[in-house]
Parts: sequence; C-alpha cells; structure tokens
Amino acid sequence: MKEEDKKIYDASIKSFDTEEFLDLWFYRPLGFHCALFFRNRGVHPNVITIISIFLGIAAGVCFLQESLRWNIAGVLLLMWANLYDSTDGQLARITGQKTRWGRILDGFAGDCWFFCIYFAIAARETFQPIPFAPEYNWGPIIWILVSFCGFWVHGSQCQLADYYRNIHLYFTNEKNGNEFHNSNAQREEYKKTPWRGNFFWKIFLNAYIAYVENQERMSPKFQIFIKKVHEKYGTVLPEWLRKKFREGSLPLMKYTNILTFNSRAIMLCFALLTGELWIYLIFELVVLMALFIYMQYKHEKLCERLTKEIEMQDEKH
Repeated sequence: MKEEDKKIYDASIKSFDTEEFLDLWFYRPLGFHCALFFRNRGVHPNVITIISIFLGIAAGVCFLQESLRWNIAGVLLLMWANLYDSTDGQLARITGQKTRWGRILDGFAGDCWFFCIYFAIAARETFQPIPFAPEYNWGPIIWILVSFCGFWVHGSQCQLADYYRNIHLYFTNEKNGNEFHNSNAQREEYKKTPWRGNFFWKIFLNAYIAYVENQERMSPKFQIFIKKVHEKYGTVLPEWLRKKFREGSLPLMKYTNILTFNSRAIMLCFALLTGELWIYLIFELVVLMALFIYMQYKHEKLCERLTKEIEMQDEKH
C-alpha cells in the first residue's frame, strides 16, 4: 500500500484500540477498497448500509433451508453484509459524511440480520428432536428460547459492548469519541425537534433514547464516575485520567469484540454445518453471557476505582 493510501486507510479506521483481529486482517482492508470504489462514484454511506440490510435478510432466508448449498450461500451473503457494514463506516470517515442517522441505521441493520437468523433457527428446529430427549420435539420451546436470546441476551450483550467501545473512544480518542451519548441530551433534542418535517427522525430518535437508557442502566458505577468527571473537569479531560482509563479499559476491548459479530458468525457457521442450530443458542447463553458478566464486572470496578481517585484528589485540595 502506498504511503498516501496508508494515511487514508488509517483515517478510515475508527480506532486500532477497538478493532478485532479478523476485522483488521480481512474486513477493514477489503472494506477500504470498497469504500474507495463507492467514494469515486459518489455513493453515500447510508446507501451501503441499506444494501447490507437486504444482504443480511437474504442470508436469513437461505438459513431457512436445510440444504448445505443454501446454507453456504447464506454464510457468504452474511459475510458480504458484514463487509458492507465495515465499508459504510470507513466511507463515512474518509469522506466526512458521518451522521447520527448513519449510526442509528447501522445498528438497525445488524438487528435486521439477526432477527432473520433467529427466525430461521426457530423455524428449522421446531420439529427437530431435543438433544438428550429425542422422544420430544422442540416445538414452542425453541421459539421461547430464541425470543429470550434475541431480544434480551443478544441485545444486552451487543448494547453494552457498543457502549464500552464508545466510552473508550471518548476517553482516549477525541476525534472518534463523539459517538458517546447520554439519554438526557438525546431526550432534550427529542423535545426540541418538531414533528413537522422530522417524522422519521423523531421515530428513530425515540428508539435511540431507549437504547442509550438501557446502556446506562447496565453501567451504574460508570454513570457515577462520568458525572464526577464532568463536574470536576467539564469536557476537557486531564491527560492522567485519559491514560489511566485506557490502561484499565483496553484489556476489555477484546471482550467487546467477541460479544459483537465475528464470534457469533463463526459459531453460527459451525451450527449450520453440523445441522444442530441449537448449539448457537447455547453458545450465546453460556459462553457469551459469562464473558458479558465478566466484562461488565471489570468495567464497573475500573470506574469505581477511578471515582475514588478523583475523590481523593478533591480531599487533598
């Protein structure tokens, strides 16, 4: 890669602290070339996001089929959708077309993919025998399990992982830390925004407020910490605090990556190849939930410790 292209590529990456190995090795380099292709043709990043939604839905349709050929096609479509999920963000950063519409639409895209995937899992397993109890079929049990995994387990894991990455960027990367939001500011904007001419934005903003509120509920000690930080320092964070936060937060970034897309996609591929789709749900309920609890515990302890350090500094002065 030429030096000039290397600089543009680096600018297309949100932060190397928060990138996963597979993304840096495969999706980001390929996504960068796709971003250049679309940039040269004047395509807006949100258009790429919308295309990724249809690709992900198509993957879910393929997973409905029990044919290995269809399932392989679904995996390739899901990889294509994820590639465009990388491309839209890289394109937005190198063209300066980053918008909150794009961020919300990006999250909506992932929800569409996995809604179709969970539906396919439930539909295929309904009449399959339950492991270790082959005399019984899954029946409505699989729909309850899928609903629990999709709406609560998956949602909570991805929301908190996304929140922790945005918090990390807020403390360590001023350029890319502007996606860290709080619900009060979003609620104020919602109130001030008229419905006339902003109907769809108001709908999206209302959903986004609920999204951020849930993130805040899952991080009570961080909420105490960030309130203390803003009371003492405002928005100009001291270097010592940035450094200490990064030291504690950086080791947790690997868990935020595991809890998002790639590890889920790999396990989904394994489940599809074996024909035992319930394996994916167990992976999500047991392995990913254990990582989620550990990540949350460590992050909350970090925030508690740093809050005490700030309070000790207040006492000294």
